[in-house]
Amino acid sequence: MKYDYLVVGAGLFGAVFAHEAKAAGKSVLVIDRRSQIGGNVYTEDIEGIHVHKYGAHIFHTNLKHVWDYVNRFATFNRFTNSPVANYHGELYSLPFNMYTFNKMWGVVTPQEAAAKIEEQRKAAGITNPKNLEEQAISLVGTDIYEKLIKGYTEKQWGRPCTELPAFIIKRLPVRLTFDNNYFNALYQGIPVGGYTKMVANMLSGIEVRLDVDYLENKEELDGLANHVIYTGPIDAYFHYDLGPLEYRSVRFETEVLDKPNFQGNAAVNYTDRETPWTRIIEHKWFEFGKDGQGNNLPKTVISREYSSEWKVGDEPYYPVNDEKNGILYKKYKALADREKKVIFGGRLGEYKYYDMDAVIDSALRLAGKRFEN
Repeated sequence: MKYDYLVVGAGLFGAVFAHEAKAAGKSVLVIDRRSQIGGNVYTEDIEGIHVHKYGAHIFHTNLKHVWDYVNRFATFNRFTNSPVANYHGELYSLPFNMYTFNKMWGVVTPQEAAAKIEEQRKAAGITNPKNLEEQAISLVGTDIYEKLIKGYTEKQWGRPCTELPAFIIKRLPVRLTFDNNYFNALYQGIPVGGYTKMVANMLSGIEVRLDVDYLENKEELDGLANHVIYTGPIDAYFHYDLGPLEYRSVRFETEVLDKPNFQGNAAVNYTDRETPWTRIIEHKWFEFGKDGQGNNLPKTVISREYSSEWKVGDEPYYPVNDEKNGILYKKYKALADREKKVIFGGRLGEYKYYDMDAVIDSALRLAGKRFEN
């Protein structure tokens, strides 16, 4: 065997594990079927702006060891995620906070806002939320659900909110304060220079081969290494023998605009059902202050995001973690556990909706188990 480890996928999980393996003195080969490293956090330079090619990625975590780890490979700015909701031209603050409640109902105090939510929750008669719609109404009331949640969520998931599990929205931030920071995270920011640069630093000194499809060359590639870390879709690994798991996919329409400022914010969510896209990202505001260097760049880059049902051959983005898919995943997991030399990890390998910090933590824990001696 030429390598100790073959890492399939040059995204965050694969890059972190590969870095740790090399640090432990192991020989590593990283492959990716795409022509670039970084997986879905890949950023490309357009007009001096680091464009998030596969959707907006904002790093946030409460895990100090993960924050310290990523700061070894990049300097992070002080970006704070404060998205705006656009409902037929009405603009609201996200996360839901006192600015939102004031705009929606004219309330001024936290007590008035809480009373309004409770009044609408009681009117809906919800005591034990059984689906996303009931969970949302119990959290923020009927008005906010109808204007700011229902249309956006149904576009994103392609299903009525009554058919979506309640847990999807349980972590929705609702604040009786004027705090516009979307994430309840101690550490937050965007890597200066883009995520691609950060991942390249993780993979420094490691052999990487791009445009290599593992599943099409599995026998040959398996023969190169003692162990395989596989971060692709678990169902694809087994040729969808038990049937495909369900995912949501995302399509992006990216434009370079001949103006310095399109929407004045990194993210604007379009929450009505009629607008076909879910949100518009203006990439420059991730890395440049709204009143500083960003306005000095004469152009801007925006991406409209369209959510779509996934089919085999499309890029899988979000696992549909409902009961039916959970049962099917367990069957694939049982097959995966019988693989002698392959370890499955990451968002697709574990069929899990992972935030970036959780992906990194998972890769570090796997490396710790394997290399702690």
